[in-house]
Amino acid sequence: GKPKLVALIAVARKLITILNAIVRDQQPWREQTA
Repeated sequence: GKPKLVALIAVARKLITILNAIVRDQQPWREQTA
């Protein structure tokens, strides 16, 4: 039971995924507007 830690880890993992995608695509981050 540490909801704060769980939420923090979830956000960190999401950021890491986004950063990995940027590096892989070799392009600046652009917010997807659908």
